[in-house]
Amino acid sequence: MVAPALGGQTIRVPLANGFDFPVGKPEGEGYYVFRGYYPGGHLGEDWNGAGGGDTDLGDPVYAAGGGVVVFSEDYLRGWGNVVIVRHAYLDESGRVALLDSLYGHLDSRTVRKYQLVQRGQQLGTIGTAHGRYAAHLHFEMRKNIAIGMARSAFDQGYSNYFSPRQFIGTRRTLRAGANVVVPVDTYSVPGGEPADDAPPKPGGLVDPANGKPAPPPARNGTAPEGPAKGKPSAPARTSAEREALLQKYIEENRRKVESMREDDLDGFWQRLKKKLN
Repeated sequence: MVAPALGGQTIRVPLANGFDFPVGKPEGEGYYVFRGYYPGGHLGEDWNGAGGGDTDLGDPVYAAGGGVVVFSEDYLRGWGNVVIVRHAYLDESGRVALLDSLYGHLDSRTVRKYQLVQRGQQLGTIGTAHGRYAAHLHFEMRKNIAIGMARSAFDQGYSNYFSPRQFIGTRRTLRAGANVVVPVDTYSVPGGEPADDAPPKPGGLVDPANGKPAPPPARNGTAPEGPAKGKPSAPARTSAEREALLQKYIEENRRKVESMREDDLDGFWQRLKKKLN
C-alpha cells in the first residue's frame, strides 16, 4: 500500500490502529481544553492541567497515534519546542490517508526527526514556550501535510485542519496491520509565524466581561455559565472579549458539532459568527 506522496524521502510506517488524546492518556484524564479549534482563528486545542497555572509544567505529552516524526525542533518564535508526527490511517472509504499531529510549546523533546513512534509513546513534556505562556500543550491535527510551521501560507479552515477532539473521538479504533510508504519531507513553504494562541500567564483564568478570576471549564470541556437572565446587558465588547464569547458558544454546541459532517462545519461556524455579531 502506498500513501499519497509529494516526492522526496519516504519511510515505511505502520497504519495507525486508532488515536488517543495527547495528555492524560488515553482519555485526557486530569486535563481540560481551555481553548478549542475554530477556523481562521485558533488552529488547534490548548490542553491544560486541571490544577491551572503551571501545575502541568513538565507533564508527559504522548503521540496521539502511531507514525513517524517529521519535525522536532526548538522553534522559538513564541512556539518553543515543537514535535510533528505524521500518521497514515484508513479513512471511511478504506483508502490510506495522511495526517500531521503537532505538539507545541513543549518544555522538552524526547524524539528526533524520522523516528518511528507508537501510539501513546512519550514525545516530550508540557512547557511554557520558554516562559511566554502559562504551561499547556498546543495540539493541532492537519489534513494538509505541506503546512509545517508556515500556517499563514495555507487556508485555516476545515479543508486543511481537523477539530482534534472530533477527529479522535470518531477514530479511537481503526483497522491496521499493514505498512505504507509515507513521504517525510513535504514542507515546501519555509518559515512560519510567531504563535500567540495561549491562555494567560499563571494567576488563574480571567472572565473577559469583568476582568475578575473565572472558574476553569468543567472536565467535559464546557465553559462557565454566562450571566443570568434579566441581568443588564454587558457594554460593547473588545475583540478579545468577542473571541472568548464565541469560544463559549462553540463549547456549548460541542456535542452538536461532534455529530456533524465535516463539510457542514464551516457553515455552522459562519452562523455562530453571525449570532455573535
